[in-house]
Amino acid sequence: MVLTVAALSRVDIDALLTRYGLTLQVQNDGEAITGSYWGAPEAGVIGRKVFVRSDTPVHSLLHETCHVICMSEDRRSELETDAGGDDLEEAAVCYLQILLADELQGVGRDRLMADMDAWGYSFRLGDTRSWFERDAQDARNWLIDKGLIGKDSRPEYRLRN
Repeated sequence: MVLTVAALSRVDIDALLTRYGLTLQVQNDGEAITGSYWGAPEAGVIGRKVFVRSDTPVHSLLHETCHVICMSEDRRSELETDAGGDDLEEAAVCYLQILLADELQGVGRDRLMADMDAWGYSFRLGDTRSWFERDAQDARNWLIDKGLIGKDSRPEYRLRN
């Protein structure tokens, strides 16, 4: 079973999103999730807000958060549900969500990668860890080029301009 938002501290999630100027909106259980591309329980996005319920998978929270971080400001200002972007940006989103998992107590990259595999993320080398460790240089370079991570692969805590 994948880790859900209910297992995390709201304070920790808010602290992470606040570093990026984003807002978390927790909706009631059983309610449709605003801005969800995949439908409940998957996270949703509108502008700079990320919408979740307690049963939203953490990988989904981080994935949609990273979409908002990685998109250009003009796309972000019009964002509602579908983050769009090209294949390389999608790979960068996946890479960044793995890095940000280390910022949330009780998650970490190992757990997140296992949850991504369980959900069905698909990579050329098969599992998420193989992709992240051996085939994600293009995604890492994209994040560095956009100023979202440093050469040390640590997040810079800013949105793409």
